[in-house]
Amino acid sequence: MDSSGKIIWAKHSEIQQANIKAIADQEIKDGERLPLAVKDMGSCEIYPQTIAHNPNGRFVVVCGDGEYIIYTAMALRNKSFGSAQEFIWSNDSSVAKAFKPDFGAEGLYGGNMLGVRSVSGLAFYDWDTTELVRRIEITPKNIFWSENGELVCITTEESFFILKYNQEAVDNARSSGSKEDITEDGIEDAFEVIGEIEETVKTGIWVGDCFIYTNSVNRLNYYVGGEIVTVAHLDRVMYLLGYIPKDNRLYLGDKELNIVSFSLLLSVLEYQTAVMRRDFETADKVLPTIPREHRTRVAHFLEKQGFKSQAMAVTYDPEHKFELALQLGELKAAYEIAKETESEQKWKQLAELAISKCEFGLAQECLHNANDYGGLLLLATSAGNVGMVAKLAQTAEKSGQNNVAFLSYFSLGRLEECLEVLINTGRLPEAAFFSRTYLPSQVSRVVQLWRENLGSVNNKAANSLADPEEYENLFPGFVEAQKTEQFLRPQRKSLIPANKYPQVPSNHERNPVEEMQAAEQSGSFVFVSDTLQENEEEEEDFKEAEDVPVSQVTQGIDDQKILSEDVNLDEDLLED
Repeated sequence: MDSSGKIIWAKHSEIQQANIKAIADQEIKDGERLPLAVKDMGSCEIYPQTIAHNPNGRFVVVCGDGEYIIYTAMALRNKSFGSAQEFIWSNDSSVAKAFKPDFGAEGLYGGNMLGVRSVSGLAFYDWDTTELVRRIEITPKNIFWSENGELVCITTEESFFILKYNQEAVDNARSSGSKEDITEDGIEDAFEVIGEIEETVKTGIWVGDCFIYTNSVNRLNYYVGGEIVTVAHLDRVMYLLGYIPKDNRLYLGDKELNIVSFSLLLSVLEYQTAVMRRDFETADKVLPTIPREHRTRVAHFLEKQGFKSQAMAVTYDPEHKFELALQLGELKAAYEIAKETESEQKWKQLAELAISKCEFGLAQECLHNANDYGGLLLLATSAGNVGMVAKLAQTAEKSGQNNVAFLSYFSLGRLEECLEVLINTGRLPEAAFFSRTYLPSQVSRVVQLWRENLGSVNNKAANSLADPEEYENLFPGFVEAQKTEQFLRPQRKSLIPANKYPQVPSNHERNPVEEMQAAEQSGSFVFVSDTLQENEEEEEDFKEAEDVPVSQVTQGIDDQKILSEDVNLDEDLLED
């Protein structure tokens, strides 16, 4: 197919033609067979094996049976003929030259340069001077040049390579004439490898800097800037014919001469081409012409090229925009998106970013919105915020986040609350061991609860649980443990500033029992049993009640009600 949409093929020796322009007014759906009118051009004098338009579409060459014939594309008039095993066109098809390559020729490839395949590999020659430009050790299957001659795709049986041609390096090497620059393999810097893709290319064309191709698994893809985009999944083997920019459509055909097309926006290809050439001025002009539904695809392309800020401005996908905002550290933009979506995962991700940027206020809000109690505990304890830890403990306990609640209470030294968390969650064995370690005064109560709970399952096991009040001999040092608990209680309630950490001895360096005994001997500590302490508290409450004036005690009694009682003392006395 030429650039104007004329498709020509050979059916046996008969040449036929169809024109895409004839159905320009009809609605075309992707993958549907096009209702093209076929025109018979006439018969060919040889049996065609290959047929191809020249670059401007004015001529058609047919090659086969060891001969070639050049026809006019419109009327199929014979313009030239001769002997040939293969025939290729250069970009400028008006000049014909002959030369003999050094290593023979097993295959020819046209385009910006003459490609010759031989036993030694692939050699590129200049069309004008027939000088060797570069020899590459590769066995190509096909070669496709871009329109401007800067990019070339070399396909093999298993993969394809994208190379960039450096015209400036070639000119410099030729002008210098140095043997270091020009070796027997040509100019080393003539080509630069851009990418290698493990995929088999069947047919392909270039549109700008985008290489469009069909592969061995019947997919229609295009490659640009290291990214492969799938245009369509084909249901049979098809061959690329060409691309009409005005229609924004790709055209393909199969062996039965069925022609189908697929939509591929030129504006998207132009934008990606401009980005690859770092021509952002052109890219900005093309961007408004790209429909909104295609912007996200363009944004992903920009991201892969490393232009994340531009990708964030282009994309309309909230998920993609949020990810880009995180990568760019845009807290405000990420916060707005998280606020709109109300996603716990987004709040957690934003909290991590806020912490990394020392925005602890924002991090706290994000963790709260994400219900991330573990994160809030980490933040609160790291900041030494007592009020935040206390509030978190209460909130976590109400929300059923018992581990966080336990750790929060434990960090504050509120061991009684820790014990209640264990009891309320039914973890009575842990509660018993916890009380034995930290709150010996509560052991009997917890053991009694444990017995009752275990008795419903195994009464014998429940009776085997020993209570320190009943079996004091089984708990050596239990009295000292109770004294130590009471001795340490004031210390637990006094919160030490974080900056005093270097001055406070570590727990493993202390012996609380010895500290209690030393304090007891010095008279600074006097142990009061819990029973006596409770009685003293009750007596204090009673004394406080005695000190209350009678007027306050009788306050609230209805005086009118007392006076209205009908009591006759004389009658009572007479009855006696």
